[in-house]
Amino acid sequence: MTSVLQVSIGSYSDKGRKPLNQDCHGSLIPRDSLLASKGVAVVMADGISSSLLSHIASETTVNSFLDDYYCTSELWSVQHSVERVLAASNAWLFSQTQHSPYRYDKDKGYVCTCSALVVKGDVAHVFHVGDTRVYRLNQHGLEQLTHDHRLWVSEQQSHLSRALGIEAHCPFDYQSLRVQAADVFILATDGVYEFITAAVLEQALTQHATDLQAAATQIVEQAYQAGSDDNLSLQIVRVEQLPKPLAHPLLETLGSRPFPPDLSAGCSFDGYRIVRQLHASPRSHVYLAIDEQTLSQVILKTPSIEMRADPAYLERFVSEEWIARRINSAYVVKAASQTRPRQYFYSVFEYIEGQSLAQWITDHPKAELGTVRGMVEQIARGLRAFHRMDMLHQDLKPDNIMIDATGTLKIIDFGSVWAAGLAETSSEGESSCLLGTALYAAPEYFLGEPGSIRSEQFSLAVIAYHMLSGRYPYAAKVARAKSSAAQQRLHYQSVLDKDREIPAWIDDALAKALQLNPDKRYSEISEFLADLRRPNRQFLNQSRAPLAERNPLALWQGIAAMLAMLVIFLLTQLDTS
Repeated sequence: MTSVLQVSIGSYSDKGRKPLNQDCHGSLIPRDSLLASKGVAVVMADGISSSLLSHIASETTVNSFLDDYYCTSELWSVQHSVERVLAASNAWLFSQTQHSPYRYDKDKGYVCTCSALVVKGDVAHVFHVGDTRVYRLNQHGLEQLTHDHRLWVSEQQSHLSRALGIEAHCPFDYQSLRVQAADVFILATDGVYEFITAAVLEQALTQHATDLQAAATQIVEQAYQAGSDDNLSLQIVRVEQLPKPLAHPLLETLGSRPFPPDLSAGCSFDGYRIVRQLHASPRSHVYLAIDEQTLSQVILKTPSIEMRADPAYLERFVSEEWIARRINSAYVVKAASQTRPRQYFYSVFEYIEGQSLAQWITDHPKAELGTVRGMVEQIARGLRAFHRMDMLHQDLKPDNIMIDATGTLKIIDFGSVWAAGLAETSSEGESSCLLGTALYAAPEYFLGEPGSIRSEQFSLAVIAYHMLSGRYPYAAKVARAKSSAAQQRLHYQSVLDKDREIPAWIDDALAKALQLNPDKRYSEISEFLADLRRPNRQFLNQSRAPLAERNPLALWQGIAAMLAMLVIFLLTQLDTS
């Protein structure tokens, strides 16, 4: 049986010497696939004593965190998911204060601190704002993981410099760290940590090794006895067992299914009738088939015999359909409806009746600029659907883009897709290896660097360049340049030539999107698309000739007018003297 993440949690909270407990805490250990895809979440919020409403802020923050985090996409990274959830909580708290009598006195509004811990796989993700604290205790001792957001006015007086609900935008501290079995994480409010020592913590955990609830209670009571005059809240999380690296949440289930037999035209297979084979490669086989139940045409994809012993390949293979079911875009191929259980290991996608962009380029060697621009914009919309889900396609090329009967372009083939949420539990981890096609891949991949949205921008620009010229911006030299020095010797080849009527500003936009250094490309793909529509101001300023060249007469007329005004001014000065 595959091991799964196991943790023990104990917690205790008390109002102490305060009339009201403004702290709130919570945790959730999900079951089944959510445990692998989202992990264990623990959160603590501490209201501020100057506000009579902060207990509402604390409770709302904790409840919404535990509810909303597990509703975020499984494809999002933990960081992206939590920051979206906390940003939404902050926006709501700030809005409530703005509509309350305390809009001009935020210390009395809906304000609280927040610290959250998410353990996913063998990584702990820590989020923090305010002065609650997160510690880790292991064989190396007690380590404080968070930094207090307090501004000290004097040795005795300080106030929160950052907390949820104070401003419309609230930055959060974030860090991730590898964990080991038996690591202990402690979340505590200032009413606890200011009145206990590391020795007290260790003693309680040793004394109540099998009952973290009792350990948390003892620590809080000792802080109270030590003179704490604030609310007291503590959570203890001990990692009991780490999961073995999983390839994919679905791979364990599908791995027990047999691989398909050899398929040929006319045969029936698992409720499908094979029409013909569309594509075969050392990696996979693709067939056009008819669902015998719905009579609809579908694309059926099976792994090749050569790759069936490769776990990393099988992980990517099973991810394709899983990802397709989670992207909703008219510009991305969809997974076919699953109407019955499958008996074999394969994937099914919608059938797109049309042609590939690669074939279209062959058929239209001198495509009009307007047509190319419209197609590039459609591809970008498909890419945006991936990027919104924290994913990179990583193999954008004309062969992986289909044009249907209506002229809509759809991105296909997800075998190289990197998804942040899957990478956190995947055996592959970071997207640092080149899985795509060399001619269209960004230069950073050949340096062993991870991809980014700017890498996708590069691939999109190569497609646009190739559609306009039939050539490639760096020929085939990028794939051979596997060092920074080698890449610096490459030079962009202008898309302009004497036979094509392409405006110079189009070449300027392509040159920027095709920069070898990703930091020099457009910050957003939308900026690249805008510059394909019209020349930007920077280009116009660069290309605008000096006034002496454009209109020398106007230049000299201006100079003469200025000299005349100077003479008149000097004569006036002489008359007054």
